[in-house]
Amino acid sequence: MIRTAAVVGAGLIGTSVALALSRRGVLVHLLDTDRDAVRTAVALGGGVDCPPDEPVDIAVIAVPPSAVGRVLADHQARGLAHAYTDVASVKHETERAVLGGAPDPSLFVGGHPMAGRERSGPLAACANLFEGRTWVLTACEMTSRETLNRALAMVAMCGAVPVVMESDAHDRAVALVSHAPHVVAALMAARLENAPEEASRLAGQGVRDMTRIAGGDPGLWGDILESNATAVADVLSELADDLATTVRALRGLAEVDAAKRAEEMTRVIDLLGRGNAGRARLPGKPGTAGGALVPVVIGDRPGELARLFAAVQDTGVNIEDVSIDHSTGRPSGLVELVVATDAAGLLADRLLAANWTVQRIRPVYANRAAGAEDRDRSTADRVSVPS
Repeated sequence: MIRTAAVVGAGLIGTSVALALSRRGVLVHLLDTDRDAVRTAVALGGGVDCPPDEPVDIAVIAVPPSAVGRVLADHQARGLAHAYTDVASVKHETERAVLGGAPDPSLFVGGHPMAGRERSGPLAACANLFEGRTWVLTACEMTSRETLNRALAMVAMCGAVPVVMESDAHDRAVALVSHAPHVVAALMAARLENAPEEASRLAGQGVRDMTRIAGGDPGLWGDILESNATAVADVLSELADDLATTVRALRGLAEVDAAKRAEEMTRVIDLLGRGNAGRARLPGKPGTAGGALVPVVIGDRPGELARLFAAVQDTGVNIEDVSIDHSTGRPSGLVELVVATDAAGLLADRLLAANWTVQRIRPVYANRAAGAEDRDRSTADRVSVPS
């Protein structure tokens, strides 16, 4: 049982951990050289702005990967806690730093909550950031059983799902599912820096979704990529090979020779099919499978989203997932509500009765990969278009 904790680093993740633990009755001590960040985290309800008088049950080191070893060694030497973990997104290098510099490595277990936002700082934090999310713990041969148990208890209190992995396996995995995608998003977003004004006006939800994570802090991400450089480079090298093949195929589609065009089209279709297959392997929201998507049109007016959620709450239907498609300058947006299949009809009927514009209900396929073409269909597919 965790009764006291310390969070070193009052950024997005550290403050979110503090908020989650405080909500469960844990006394959290917030420590950071940035006094404004600490005061903000305290004001949000994350804990207290003072060091503990005696060792806390667990300390969370929420600093960039390259600083974990040094910060941990410093606080362990001062006797801050009975157990320590971190939240850095790279584990092998931090593990090496801890083993080489911490006074007692047995009191440390690496950690990485697989949750975050494109925004940084304590104001972006929220207590439910880790709800249902995977939280990796990288126990090494020197990690004590008591340390691991304390970390497991803390993860459970944050509402996350613990997964124990080796640090090398973790770093290879996150290179593929997190670090390389961030680089790709940044590369695509960089194409927009000097884009003509007409292109910016045409930007829809697709490009917004793809480039959303490119809004992360460049300094922090530079630190992350440096700490996992080889694994990320390996993923990007394979991606570069596919990209080069695709570029050649697209050039070939402009050829006069029909046979050549057909050959290159086969390559393009193959890539797109592999993309469908890969995306279908990604898990959906934990604890849910399938479901139905209920698209609702909302006006671009203050309070409309809150009014919609209140209307849904009145129906008693639970929302499993939600996405919002709204481009600047448009008079309306589209809110896509994912609910249980057997509740979709009821929700649509109740919303229609309350004069909401509800579009055609459709099933949620594997991660909504299939059926995505419905997103841009015309109003002819709408169930009703009340005024």
